[in-house]
Amino acid sequence: MLKVVKVGLYPTENQKEQLEKGFGCCRWLWNRFLNLTNKTYKETGKGLSRYDLQKQLPELKKEFPWLKETYSQSLQVICLNLSRGFINF
Repeated sequence: MLKVVKVGLYPTENQKEQLEKGFGCCRWLWNRFLNLTNKTYKETGKGLSRYDLQKQLPELKKEFPWLKETYSQSLQVICLNLSRGFINF
């Protein structure tokens, strides 16, 4: 038998701000890497691997310091999900 548990989360204003920043960084990174992967695929016939995407993160953090405010694991999962999507494609 399955049970359902409903949980309500009520973040503080500071927590809401941090969540919005995190979501925004992840969305920005997804779009940037998606464009880069599509461009690479059109030029070479191959996409970029997860490793290729993750190698770019330190340089992007230097270029865009606001990316440092987000947990690194969140940004790494973007690389994983994007590469997994292209593998499944």
